[in-house]
Amino acid sequence: MSQMSAVNRKHIQALVETISKQVEHFNKTEIECLIRGFNGLLREPTVLENACSGLDRGRFRSILHNMFGMTDDMIMDGVFRTFDKDNDGLVSMKEWIGGLSIFLRGSLDEKIKYCFHVYDLNGDNYISREEMFHMLKNSLIMQPTEEDPDEGIKDLVEITLKKMDHDHDCRLSFADFEKAVREENLLLEAFGTCLPDATSIESFERHVFEEQREY
Repeated sequence: MSQMSAVNRKHIQALVETISKQVEHFNKTEIECLIRGFNGLLREPTVLENACSGLDRGRFRSILHNMFGMTDDMIMDGVFRTFDKDNDGLVSMKEWIGGLSIFLRGSLDEKIKYCFHVYDLNGDNYISREEMFHMLKNSLIMQPTEEDPDEGIKDLVEITLKKMDHDHDCRLSFADFEKAVREENLLLEAFGTCLPDATSIESFERHVFEEQREY
């Protein structure tokens, strides 16, 4: 048992060294806690030896919901796509830690790129009028009125385009989105909540990093 735990410990230390060179915003102690936490989320003790292990879409979405209070299916799918860099349908340990570094502690530059990718539903590097419509319709709570709610969403899309579409091609490129957010930071999550609030971040970090005090 002690020999196994020594091997495991060595393996974790090697992973910490590798990941710390690739990921900003976390120190080595925090990365070790995140590795152990990831193994707990998978509920698979052999995850370190299993290169195919990762969080599938369902597990990932339940974590976003339970730990960060996210409820919008479309946005959660976008967050999953953004974490899943190699597009294999699983968020690996390295993808999880790399994604969390921006999700929890990213700079404005990193968050602008992250949010744009979440909102670019079909991955064509533009946020189209249709994509805006679907995301806003999904994220807004519609009040029952006699007016067609879709008309209200369409009006909101047009207002948003007018404010953010700097090159007037009726869709948002990354340059449009970045310029608009730099001018008005509140537009970062214009199409739905895809970043955790301060309370969720504090709670998650306390939960994961409390292991530090045990070493």
